[in-house]
Amino acid sequence: MVEDKTLSRRSFLKFLQKILAATGIAAIAGPIVAYFWPTQLEEVPSEPVPVGPEGSIPVGEAQVVRYGRYPALVINTSEGLRSYSAVCTHFACIVKWDPELKQIVCPCHEGFFDPLDGSVISGPPPRPLDVIPHFVKNGTLFIGGEA
Repeated sequence: MVEDKTLSRRSFLKFLQKILAATGIAAIAGPIVAYFWPTQLEEVPSEPVPVGPEGSIPVGEAQVVRYGRYPALVINTSEGLRSYSAVCTHFACIVKWDPELKQIVCPCHEGFFDPLDGSVISGPPPRPLDVIPHFVKNGTLFIGGEA
């Protein structure tokens, strides 16, 4: 004898309720887990990336450069050049240089970084920006790699 197993409406609705509850919990838990698991550069180019001619970035200004899969921010401060990953350490938003404030700003959650060392001035970022080494070779500014 073969048993005829059919799914009752009540059983189906209970199953659907469990699926919707699991989806809701995952949607809420995802950002919470991401907050405590800060971002960092995972893949960086093995070769140096050219930025431009030495001296092409005026003091107090910055230039965004593609650094592998990520943008980098090269800033010419009054104390010299600095280069950082442009990926915020909070939720991986792209940071920008604010020439009026003379700070690196994350527009997503109002994180502010010091241009001299990439440290957090204020806001939710849990750690400083990743520093990218830079050097000049034959009159060209490079980031990453080694001279």
